Amino acid sequence: MATLSFNNHRAIRAQFPLLERKVHGKPLVYLDNAATTQKPQQVIRTIVDYYQQSNANVHRGNHYLAGVTTTAIEEVRKKVQRFIHAQESAEIIFTSGATAALNLVATAHGEAHVQAGDAVLVSATAHHANFLPWQRLCQEKHADLHVIPADPEGRLDLVAFKELLTPRTKIVALAYVVGALGTVHPLKTLIQQAHNSGAVVVVDATQAAPHLPLDVQALDSDFLTFSGHKAYGPTGVGVLHGKRQWLMQMPPYQLGGGMVKDVQNGRVIHEDIPYKFEPGTPNIAGILGLGSALDFLFSVGMDKVHVYEKMLLRYIDEQLAQVKDLRRLGISAERVGITSFVIEQKHHLDIGLMLDAEGIAIRTGHHCSQPLMDHLDLEGTVRASLALYNTKQDIDRLVEALLRISKRL
Repeated sequence: MATLSFNNHRAIRAQFPLLERKVHGKPLVYLDNAATTQKPQQVIRTIVDYYQQSNANVHRGNHYLAGVTTTAIEEVRKKVQRFIHAQESAEIIFTSGATAALNLVATAHGEAHVQAGDAVLVSATAHHANFLPWQRLCQEKHADLHVIPADPEGRLDLVAFKELLTPRTKIVALAYVVGALGTVHPLKTLIQQAHNSGAVVVVDATQAAPHLPLDVQALDSDFLTFSGHKAYGPTGVGVLHGKRQWLMQMPPYQLGGGMVKDVQNGRVIHEDIPYKFEPGTPNIAGILGLGSALDFLFSVGMDKVHVYEKMLLRYIDEQLAQVKDLRRLGISAERVGITSFVIEQKHHLDIGLMLDAEGIAIRTGHHCSQPLMDHLDLEGTVRASLALYNTKQDIDRLVEALLRISKRL
């Protein structure tokens, strides 16, 4: 595919059927992509085809349909390996989402490696899913939870980060991209410093996966996770990558069928990785849909996605400058397609409801990042988040509506 531009974008957008609908009698403008992206037709077709043509359970059946489905699932695992540049497919674990993956790591790895008097380091910019499991772990283990401060643009205080790292720090939990603001953290530098201090690094790449090329080997992350539904795949499926050395040491997070080689009264031999972390019947249709979403992204090219979205981001920044009393947040140089803002003396919820009446879907509130909102002394913001199917016309509709709203409120 040629380089994406504002002029050759129609073929991409045409692959997303939901974008053709109307809301409140007006053409939909969907700018809530940081919450979940819309799905291309090939993802929808893959899910339907599975239930119509090959519905069977995986890994344990010896009949034809079970074999077809098992092979298809393992092919998706290889696609994920390629997508994040993992060393081997056995390091890829399918979960129900990034939240489940982070809880898995906090329980299976954290409980074994964090003891009383140790410390866990989290960022003030973290999503609740990468904050609350570590908070609970520290409470249960009588360990210290240290929060890395951030400036109003969402950039971590790198001096404070280095000062907080001590030999007591066992785990550093970081977001790749700040979901509430779009700020991209200098992850490679942070990971190297954490490793130099002897800490294990857990990366929430949920907001990075649809926007940036991912390379876990170049980053040298110990664990990294993302959700399928934010990267054009279905809901209810996610990915956890872990280095083999850690996965081999970790006990299973949940127990059940499919994750054991042998069970006797009082004795169990677990399956090898990744299967010892995948008990029960997985979200088969969701995993296959994720594979199709990755095929879609491979066909476009993540480098092209990133360049196109940077163009959109520049355009929305320029256009929002027209709106009186609008203050943008997280306007650092390193950002992905997320724009968060407030309009002085106007409640973010009122703005969201008025935009919805115009057929424009955005997100308001704390964006599951209350520690960050507290740090910014805000109750919440208006967040417009972009995807590769968005256009200049979508942004024009948003800004025109905001101009009308700013005069009415």
